[in-house]
Amino acid sequence: MKIIITVTNLKDWDFDIKDIEVVTGKQYLTNPDYSKLKNARVFNLCRDYKYQNTGYYVSLLAAARRHKAIPSIETIQEMKSASVVKILSTELDSLIQKSLKEIKSRKYTLSIYFGKNLSKKYDALSMQLFNLFQSPFIRAHFSFNNNKWSIQNISPIASGDIPEEHHPFVEEAAKKYFEAKKFTVPERTSSAYSMAILWDPLEATAPSSEKTLQKFIKASNQKGIQANLITKDDYSTLSSYDALFIRETTAVNHHTFRFAQRAKAEGLVVVDDPESIIKCSNKVYLAELLKMHNIEAPETLIIHKENISIAPDILGFPIILKQPDSAFSQGVSKAENMEEYKKKVSALLEKSDLIIGQQFLKTDFDWRVGVFN
Repeated sequence: MKIIITVTNLKDWDFDIKDIEVVTGKQYLTNPDYSKLKNARVFNLCRDYKYQNTGYYVSLLAAARRHKAIPSIETIQEMKSASVVKILSTELDSLIQKSLKEIKSRKYTLSIYFGKNLSKKYDALSMQLFNLFQSPFIRAHFSFNNNKWSIQNISPIASGDIPEEHHPFVEEAAKKYFEAKKFTVPERTSSAYSMAILWDPLEATAPSSEKTLQKFIKASNQKGIQANLITKDDYSTLSSYDALFIRETTAVNHHTFRFAQRAKAEGLVVVDDPESIIKCSNKVYLAELLKMHNIEAPETLIIHKENISIAPDILGFPIILKQPDSAFSQGVSKAENMEEYKKKVSALLEKSDLIIGQQFLKTDFDWRVGVFN
C-alpha cells in the first residue's frame, strides 16, 4: 500500500521516514497520476484545512479516489464543531481529570503526535483523543473552571508548525506508527426507536412537503417508530431521540450539518450523515467520483488558477461554471464568451481553490438521481 504525505511546502517535512512519498497538496490535487492511483493512504499535513482551501480538498478528493485520508474530511469538520468537542470531552471526563490533576495553571495545551505526547503520563489521554480525532498531529486546548478540566477546542498541527525541539520525538513516533500500521477507529452503534425529522416550514425548495412528511410520520408509527417534526430551534432536544432524518436542503456551513454532527456524536442513526453532506454537496467530489467509475457525464474539468486558460479549448462555449457546493442552481452560471468566462471564473475562485467547468448540453427536462445508503 502506498503511503503519501501531503504538505503545503516540501520544506515543512524534514523527517527521515522510509517508503513514504511526500508531495505538496497542490501536486496531489492536480497531478493525474494520483487520481489513477489505487490503494493509497494519504496523511494530510497541509497548513490550512479551511473550507474549500487546498488542505480541505486533499481529504475530500482522497475520499473520491478511495484513498484513506488522515484526517478524513469528517474529522476536519468535527474538530471545528464546538458541540462535538464538548460531547467527547464529557465522554473522556474521568480520564481528563486524572491526567491533568497535577497541572497548576488554569490552561494547558497537549500536543499529540500519532497518539503520543512527549510526556508518557499523558499517553492514555493522547491516544484516546487521537482515536476520536484521527489526525497525525493534534493540539488539545484545556481550561480549568468550576474545579474541573474540560476541552476548549481541538486543532490540527501543520508539520511546519512543530517546534524544533519536538522533531526527534515526532520522527520516532511517526516511524513507530507507520511500522505498526494502526489505522482504524472503533465504530459506534445504536438502534432506532424514536426519530426527529428536521425541516423548515418556510423553505421554498424543500426536499419534502409538509403533506409528504405527515405521510412519513404515519408510516413510521405503523412500524413502531415515533416520529416528530423539529426545526433548527430544537437543537437542544436531539439527545432525546434515537434517530435524525434531515429534510432540509443540507450544506456544510449550515445548521443542518451541525445537527448531523451532533446526532452522529451522540450515537443517533442520522440521514443525511455528516460524511454524506460533505461529499454529496460538493461537485468537485462528484466530478472525481464519476470519472473514477467511468460514468458518462457532460465533459467536466476541475478548474484552478493554473489551468484557467485551457478550459475553453476543452469545453467550448458556452461553458457551465459551478461553485462546488451549489444547490438548486444557486452558484451555477453560464459563460457565453471569453470575457464572461474570465470574469465569472475569477469571482468563483475567490471563494474556492477549485471550481467546476462543464460542457453545456441542452435537455428538455430536469434530471434527478437519488441514492439511499
